Amino acid sequence: MANLTPQSISEFIRNRRSIYPAMYTGEKVPANIVKEMLENANWAPTHRLTEPWRFVVFSGEGIKTLANFQSELYQKKSKESGTYDESKFEKLKNKPLLCSHIIGIGMARDPKESVPEMEEIAAVSCAVQNMLLTASAYGVGCYWGTGGVTFYEEAKPFFGLKPEDKFLGFLYLGMPKKWPEGRRKPIADKVKYVKD
Repeated sequence: MANLTPQSISEFIRNRRSIYPAMYTGEKVPANIVKEMLENANWAPTHRLTEPWRFVVFSGEGIKTLANFQSELYQKKSKESGTYDESKFEKLKNKPLLCSHIIGIGMARDPKESVPEMEEIAAVSCAVQNMLLTASAYGVGCYWGTGGVTFYEEAKPFFGLKPEDKFLGFLYLGMPKKWPEGRRKPIADKVKYVKD
């Protein structure tokens, strides 16, 4: 902690970026970095120590397993509803193959339901932020997306989740071709102060 200053922490946080699979080089992210991302996720704030985050890490042939699962589930569901789109099917089948690793993000509901669901989702989000910042520290590109099968109830068992749990999307990982510039509107536009 001695080397950290408030200024260096602020600069580090402001340098984090969402880096999409199309921006990856194809180089594999070292396994020790992925492991450290997961360890740091485990130190997120958690209400009543429920530690609701659950992760499934796909790499190698496992990425093809995920790609096949999500594209086939999309095909089945969308054909039933009459909304099938061949280009979306192809994207779900091929986009994962651009990644080094993909981490499925779940929220396991506390059996006692003693913590409001919103607080459990917030805890998982903090865990994901820890992973994003760790990846950024190593120059690894990351993107948290909620596309594909994220909101299909039928997808939950594939990720080891029960019906009462939530699946919160995917963290895509890869080595970036370049580190993009950031864009934010001024914080003053988003804050109201109440002093009296």
